[in-house]
Amino acid sequence: MKKFLAQAYIYLLLVLLYAPLVFIAVFSFTESRVLGNWTGFSTKLYANLFTGDMQGSSSLISAVENTLLIALIAAAFSTLLGTVAAVGIHNLSARKKQAVTFLNNIPMINPDIITGVSLFLLFVFLHISQGYATVVLAHITFCTPYVVLSVLPKLRQMNPNIYEAAVDLGATPGQAMRKVLIPQLRPGMVSGFILAFTMSLDDFAVTFFTRGTIGLDTLSTYIYTDARKGGLTPELRPLMTLIFLIILVLLVVINVRQAKMKKTV
Repeated sequence: MKKFLAQAYIYLLLVLLYAPLVFIAVFSFTESRVLGNWTGFSTKLYANLFTGDMQGSSSLISAVENTLLIALIAAAFSTLLGTVAAVGIHNLSARKKQAVTFLNNIPMINPDIITGVSLFLLFVFLHISQGYATVVLAHITFCTPYVVLSVLPKLRQMNPNIYEAAVDLGATPGQAMRKVLIPQLRPGMVSGFILAFTMSLDDFAVTFFTRGTIGLDTLSTYIYTDARKGGLTPELRPLMTLIFLIILVLLVVINVRQAKMKKTV
């Protein structure tokens, strides 16, 4: 009975998580502007999305481009900064390591709205004009701790003598870093990059408070503005479906590769 209840609980959670995504995917194949109103099977919304034949198409395409570009830049820089920070934290003494790790975890536990307001006040205090640069800096700020958290476990698993052996055998610290340390940390760095990219794509509060008044929109702020006008653009349904499918395919590919690597090891 306990096993049955446990499985039923898991299946219920999966249904609650994925039912809205399935619902959006199903209604992306109808022309109705109202979600939930089926007017017959059609791929017109997908055609409108790719051809730009829709109301406000330029602003939606611009929001998607801004979202992807900001996420890529933030993920790349946060991966670099987070990896360096993780190496530094790993080499600290036990007490300092515990304290710095605790400080690193605070931004992840902190609500996004507090982070957004704090960064907004900081930029105002420093007299920095808000716009593209401030949004990118804000995303790097809140994404970096996630990369640190992804890389630290790989550092703990790594043999600490490998780096020292490379240096003793004549490699410079830079060469040892590139040829010995980074290959060992690559899985954690890739995981951190993907996590940072996803967090940046998903963010609303931090972007909303740091974008200023220049009309910069990411996908989340575009949807918020669109919803306030009295309804969502129908082409958002196929867009959300495609994003979900792309992420699903990437996760499947990564998991299959990791499973193959474990078998070879």
